[in-house]
Amino acid sequence: MTLPDNARGYDGFTGKVGRVFAESRPGWPAERRAKGPNIVVVLVDDLGYADIGPFGGEIATPTLDALAAGGLRLTNYHTTPLCSPSRAALLTGLNPHRAGFAFPANSDPGYPAYSFQLPDNAPSLAESLRASGYATFAVGKWHLTRDAASHDAADRASWPLQRGFDRYFGSLEGLTNLHHPHRLVWDNSPYDGDFPEGYYLTDDLTDRAVRMIDTLRANDPDKPFFLYFAHHAMHGPLGAKESDLQRYKGRYAAGWDAIREQRFAKQLAEGLFPEGTLLPPRNSEPGRDVPPWDELSDEQKQLFARYMEVYAAALDNVDQSVGRLVETLRRHGELDDTIIVFTSDNGATAEGGPAGTRSYFSQFVHVPGVPGSWDRDVERELDLLGGPQTTIHYPRGWAQASNTPFRLYKFDTYAGGVRTPFIVHWPAGLAPGLRHQYVYVTDVTPTLLELAGVPRLPERHGLAAAEVDGVSAASLLHDSTVDSRHTSQYTETGGNRGYYADGWKIVTRHIPGTPYDDSEWELYHVAEDPTETTDVAAANPEKLAELAAAWEKAAWNNAVFPLNDYSPANNLRRPDDERLERPVTLYPGTPLLERYRSAQLVQFRDFTAIAALECTVGDRGVLFAHGDQGGGYVVYVEDGAAYLSYNAYGVVHRTAGVPLGTGPVEVRLTAEALPEFRWNLVLDTGSGTGEVGPVPQMIGLAPFTGISVGADRGGPVDWDLHTRERTFPYSGALRHVRYEPGKQADYDPALVARLWAEAERVYD
Repeated sequence: MTLPDNARGYDGFTGKVGRVFAESRPGWPAERRAKGPNIVVVLVDDLGYADIGPFGGEIATPTLDALAAGGLRLTNYHTTPLCSPSRAALLTGLNPHRAGFAFPANSDPGYPAYSFQLPDNAPSLAESLRASGYATFAVGKWHLTRDAASHDAADRASWPLQRGFDRYFGSLEGLTNLHHPHRLVWDNSPYDGDFPEGYYLTDDLTDRAVRMIDTLRANDPDKPFFLYFAHHAMHGPLGAKESDLQRYKGRYAAGWDAIREQRFAKQLAEGLFPEGTLLPPRNSEPGRDVPPWDELSDEQKQLFARYMEVYAAALDNVDQSVGRLVETLRRHGELDDTIIVFTSDNGATAEGGPAGTRSYFSQFVHVPGVPGSWDRDVERELDLLGGPQTTIHYPRGWAQASNTPFRLYKFDTYAGGVRTPFIVHWPAGLAPGLRHQYVYVTDVTPTLLELAGVPRLPERHGLAAAEVDGVSAASLLHDSTVDSRHTSQYTETGGNRGYYADGWKIVTRHIPGTPYDDSEWELYHVAEDPTETTDVAAANPEKLAELAAAWEKAAWNNAVFPLNDYSPANNLRRPDDERLERPVTLYPGTPLLERYRSAQLVQFRDFTAIAALECTVGDRGVLFAHGDQGGGYVVYVEDGAAYLSYNAYGVVHRTAGVPLGTGPVEVRLTAEALPEFRWNLVLDTGSGTGEVGPVPQMIGLAPFTGISVGADRGGPVDWDLHTRERTFPYSGALRHVRYEPGKQADYDPALVARLWAEAERVYD
């Protein structure tokens, strides 16, 4: 067989340069290439630019090292500052606001750019590939469905199978617990399985992906496939397997300053940045600042190093996952003609705060009016951190190191928020090397379609397809001397704005509640100063004005306005969503109720939960549970009594046993909303009462696992009970559990938003 010139490449797994396509695979079908290469996109959540070996990191990533050695590293790849917007842009080629995702899918201010549903006229990458004969698989994080449309009676139009995927396994939400996922979806239905001892989500997702590929090949030896593997790692809460953690014990005692310098030195040696590039000083912006490692106490150093050990172990496991995919492709003889892309959705995150947290869901509370005394870091034993009993995240000093050499973090429009690693490996079609040209996340879909020789669908559901904003980068992947075709790009997130054009960039760091004006703009000549160390706005007022005007024009063209920095009025929800607050009766066998649906029954309000049972001597088990190790409550029966365990973000409060009668019994849990976001809870069996409180309410993303009836599925609320009894299914006759939401507290953000909106209407 005679190979085309572009079928020469480098096999990073054997170290050989040369013909690595058909001639290296005896019996390879001649028509396989004409049908298009397989495509595997591996997207990691909140992974910093410098975390993996090919981009400067010290974490063991041998598979990614080999993919980079045998493929291309894009050193100047940009994405959006947040997850859902990046995913929408990657899968459609549209700018995020046009794609309906100006922000993650966990709010609903009602503006066109915040629909949190991909447009009906925007064919996804999966839809175009499937129309050209590809099998299409997705595993992992979706986060392209608004939270209020993720329950099991919702319109599934924005779920993965309705957006072009044949099979799906993962979480529709933006995050989950890697040891005990709060809710998984298999195709279009909830996956109602218990998790065995030692379960770890990254391994399970990899098992599913491998099985999808193997099943396809068992039935069709030739059909090309597209696999979209969206890891929940490295998003908080961080978790790792003990076997992976052991390899990183003591690895980060030197601290974030030393690690950052080591990574930058490696980046320069690898040629990722031009000579003369500067490493900026530590982030010093208020609320984003990082202290010198040497000024920390010994206790802080020990704790903070443990956080980074967990992060490194989780990423090590991601590399193992990619390795298993590579081995699957090699086993089927298809590695050389599979396009593998590896990247991140945004920069590393500062959400762990200055000191990290051992109580992730408490740290994640961003509700107006929460008192300053709110405990965002519940103390836990050091050796438990990262394991199944805890929900943690690292301090932002490690996020700064993850984003080396850039400034700031996820959510920011500075490079630390929007520049991420990007590897593409395709020995049959691309020679290895570095590419320094500007590439944006919207370019991924048109690039992959061009490389595969697949046309984008011209219409979807009878509607002419919306014009894409991205441009194919295929030409510069083939030829390092070709200029980028993507010469300008706006960005906006929560009022933070930026605009890139031909090596120049303006950027803001917007303070919520302050005016949006030109005084916020900074100007950087990123062609010469890629790390944004020197603001040259004063010396180049014309360039700043030019780019500011270009940003405004792009904003009008992309439905960016009105700008939204999440003032109280923007906490409004759709009136139709109020149905989720109605009383509900749950029967045994009902799958675990979805998180957002469950939360509407209890958050920021009084509520009552009533379990109706036929009680006999010896009955035992969980009546109902809501939440997990990150916070929640569970009511169970044991030794002729009912018990309440309330997990206050890691601090467990328990009642004594409340006696039960026999025959028909109602076990009633009543919660009274108190000032300062607290509850008082009373457990009443008709034969006695038990009380817990005042305790912090479950708010924000807590309780993160939804309501389960007859067992404590998902993450366990009370770890001691879980250790003794596992999911503890109820052995008696449980008729049903009824939830009756009560009055809203006056600090409920939904109530506050309605009052703000009414005040604004009156003022207008």
